[in-house]
Amino acid sequence: MTKVVYRCVECNEKATELYRDYTNGILKITICESCQKPVDKYIEYDPVIILIDAILCKTQAFRHILFNTSLDIHWKLCVFCLLCEAHLRWVSLHGSEQSSDPADIIRYTKEWEFYSMFGLAALELSAFCCSVLWFLWVVVGRLRGGTVDLSLLLRALLLSCYGKVLLIPAVIWEHDYSPLCLGFIKLFVLTSNLQAIRVILNSRRRLALMAVCVGLLSETCVARAVTSVQDMLTFD
Repeated sequence: MTKVVYRCVECNEKATELYRDYTNGILKITICESCQKPVDKYIEYDPVIILIDAILCKTQAFRHILFNTSLDIHWKLCVFCLLCEAHLRWVSLHGSEQSSDPADIIRYTKEWEFYSMFGLAALELSAFCCSVLWFLWVVVGRLRGGTVDLSLLLRALLLSCYGKVLLIPAVIWEHDYSPLCLGFIKLFVLTSNLQAIRVILNSRRRLALMAVCVGLLSETCVARAVTSVQDMLTFD
C-alpha cells in the first residue's frame, strides 16, 4: 500500500502526516522539520477561510488543497463551469429572444447552438490544458531533466478554474455587461492557473507565466479557427 506524502504549506517540504492522534482523542498538529512551523495549519481552519485564502491566491492555501486533501471534484467542477460558460455565451448571442411555439424549428436550432457553445468551451479548455501540460513536460521534463506529474498538474489546472463559478450570478442576473464579466473572470482564472502551476512545480513565476501564455495562445488559436470554419460554412 502506497504511503501518502503530504507537503508543508509553508516551505513545501514533504511530510508523512499532518497530525498525530494520541489516546483519549488528543490531536497534535505535526511540526515541519525544515521550517519548524505546522505542516498544515489549514486543517484547523473553517472551509470558508480556506476558500477566501484560495481566492486571494495564497500559496499556502493552494498547497493545502492540492497536496493535503483528497478533493476529487475537478471533473464535476469542470463540466459545471463549462455549462455555465456555454449558457452565458448562448444568452449573449441571442439576447432575450423567445419563441412562443414549442414546435418552432428556431427553438431547436437555438438548443443546438447551446450544445455547440458547450463544445466550443470544452475544446478551448482542452487546448489550454494540453498546451500547458505539453510545454511543462518539454521544459521541465526534457530540457531540465526534472519529473512532471501530468495527472496532478491536470487536476490542479481544473481545480484552479473554480473562478468560473462566478459565471453563475451572470447567468442568473442577466445584464448587458456579460463580455466584461467574462473578461474579468478569465483574468482571475488565469491568475489561479498560474498559482496552481507554481505550487505543483515549486517553480518561479516566470515559468508558470510562460506556460499560461502558451495555453492562452493555443486556446485563442482554436477559438479563431472554429469561428473561421463556422463563417466559411455559413457563407457557403
